[in-house]
Amino acid sequence: MKAFDFNLPDQNGNLHNLSGYRGKWVILYFYPKDDTPGCTKEACNFRDNVNEFEKMGAVIIGVSKDSVASHKKFADKYNLNFILLSDPEHNVIEEYGSWIKQKFMGKEYYGTSRDTYIINPEGNIVKTYKKINPLTSVKEILSGLEGLKS
Repeated sequence: MKAFDFNLPDQNGNLHNLSGYRGKWVILYFYPKDDTPGCTKEACNFRDNVNEFEKMGAVIIGVSKDSVASHKKFADKYNLNFILLSDPEHNVIEEYGSWIKQKFMGKEYYGTSRDTYIINPEGNIVKTYKKINPLTSVKEILSGLEGLKS
């Protein structure tokens, strides 16, 4: 399935589009909110394994509805060494099916699901991880990428 292209700003205000990463593997992950426990753990796991992904020719791109300024603060605080994109209107999040109805303490609301997509160098989604565990997902994704490349 063809991955939806986008044009979003990163934590430094630079615009990125998916088509600009043709020829590389892309790990596109959606997360609910900067600097919250699960999202911080997941981001730090990506940070700590970025070299493994780079060895396999992959770039990591995180997306949430947080602002560019929030992403900058989050990236600086945890020394995040990959791209965080701001999607405040959640258009891209919706295109990937990661804007879902959720329930917390009896209240229903819409928010970002913790999902990850592996996109091949031709721009196709080749593996999807839905509602993943932020503590273990990075190892699972690394393993999935290895399997796809072999």
